[in-house]
Amino acid sequence: HERPVMIHRAMLGSLERFMGILIEHCAGAFPTWLAPVQVAILPIADRHNDYAFKLASDLRNKNLRVTVNTDSAKTGAKVAVAEAQKIPYMLIVGDREVATESVSVRQRGRKDLGSMKVAEFTARILAEVATRAAP
Repeated sequence: HERPVMIHRAMLGSLERFMGILIEHCAGAFPTWLAPVQVAILPIADRHNDYAFKLASDLRNKNLRVTVNTDSAKTGAKVAVAEAQKIPYMLIVGDREVATESVSVRQRGRKDLGSMKVAEFTARILAEVATRAAP
């Protein structure tokens, strides 16, 4: 007679299991404080790229995770890509925003929030991240 032996091997540890459950629960649409990319800046034309990169630098200095989409695609396509990536906030930057030092804000899954001064948007997102509030 041979004694059967069963070896138990957990492929995923508890942290990995938790992350899997969290991703499934949120369907990949993490709250702003947890999202890998919190803000996507979408310049309308190449001439707006400098302002977009300056804005991204300012937001990164406040410990926000930011990306700038400089593709030559139309703005609607850039918004669609950001929505598909489930980025919580999209900042659209054009001539008007550069002239007034503001941003046009769009929140994931919702309509346009309108134009805001950069300081107003920064205060809003930093408060949301600090309190870990839902958007």
